[in-house]
Amino acid sequence: MINVCDIQVMKPLLAAHGFHFSKAKGQNFLIAPWVPESIAVESGVTADVGVLEIGPGIGPLTQQLSRKAGKVCAVEVDERLKPILDITLEGCSNVELLWGDVLKQDIPALVKEKLPGLRPMACANLPYYITSPILTALLEAECFEAVTVMVQKEVAQRIAAQPGSADYSAFTVFCQYYAQPELLFDVPAHCFLPQPKVTSAVITLRVRKERPWEIADTGIFFRVVRSSFAMRRKKLSNGLASGFPELGKAEAEEILTACGLPENVRGETLGIPEFARIANEICRRRESR
Repeated sequence: MINVCDIQVMKPLLAAHGFHFSKAKGQNFLIAPWVPESIAVESGVTADVGVLEIGPGIGPLTQQLSRKAGKVCAVEVDERLKPILDITLEGCSNVELLWGDVLKQDIPALVKEKLPGLRPMACANLPYYITSPILTALLEAECFEAVTVMVQKEVAQRIAAQPGSADYSAFTVFCQYYAQPELLFDVPAHCFLPQPKVTSAVITLRVRKERPWEIADTGIFFRVVRSSFAMRRKKLSNGLASGFPELGKAEAEEILTACGLPENVRGETLGIPEFARIANEICRRRESR
């Protein structure tokens, strides 16, 4: 198995196939072998695990995952990489490559078809520009035990943020509704070719088997969350009145009081239990009308 992280191996391999990095696809290839090795180890992948890998690139993480997993199904959108992956994944008999856009796939159906009888996990070195849509799709699929990804460090910090912190956002709440995040390690820019302008980080999201909140309507819950962050540093009643025009300011304030929250509370200070209480109170009032 060739060391695709060795720049003396990678550059001639890419040149031989006329490959040029695509800025549009956010391509930055790893040149530090410790990174894919560490991702494979810390993701928790074992022989009874089937991995859906998004964007294998030239295969450094795929190689490491194939050594640990029962099977790896790797989905790649850039078909220029076909002849390169034929070389770098030679001998990886438990790897299956699929060509196409993962966001156009039925992910639960794909996992069921390609990884039967295995504990499903997802791994990816995600291009920065498409991090949120892919993470959203992987979590909403609700078919993985864990999702381990390398993303821009700021995004990783946002996913793992606590209420009241500067990084805390609606996307934080979305991710933590589905999973419990753990920041694993940083990956400096010099670990890539070409070098990105930012530091990356690896984060794992352990998908919740049970959610410890009673939520009457998830659609209303996430609408409350989005409304709460739409007007940062403003009173939550303003955000609720804007996100739920049918309530008006007065009823938005009544709802917060009914939930035991101060009148001047701000949305970015609340956790999932408080957002759930607000959403449930809105649902209760709708049903009683």
